[in-house]
Amino acid sequence: MKKMIKTEEEWESKLSPTVFKVTRKKSTEAPFSGEYNLNNKIGLYKCICCGNILFSSETKFDSGTGWPSFYDKYSDNAVNYCSDFSLIMKRAEVTCKKCDAHLGHVFDDGPDPTGKRYCINSVSLNFLEKK
Repeated sequence: MKKMIKTEEEWESKLSPTVFKVTRKKSTEAPFSGEYNLNNKIGLYKCICCGNILFSSETKFDSGTGWPSFYDKYSDNAVNYCSDFSLIMKRAEVTCKKCDAHLGHVFDDGPDPTGKRYCINSVSLNFLEKK
């Protein structure tokens, strides 16, 4: 996969202020505020910045946390992981593998079969409904 590289200025001119703040500055949307938290439609979730396919509705579940949650990524080309020490506890940040957009975090308290809970900001996603 070819990386998408843009300057901070290019990203800022392309994205809305909220999307820029979350995806490029690693902010977080308020819980229960995102449009995809309760989305139950069938389809794919793509990166809002570059269009990379990140998650499928087949792995989405209601974690009760207020953010869209998935128990698995779409493919090995979907996401990367980095250590995040911004809060007192160590967390695993999830970023888009193609453009490095901040998506959210992954935790080890999800359902079978993976035991993972990808807790993702709605604002970092674009949903493509299957027709």
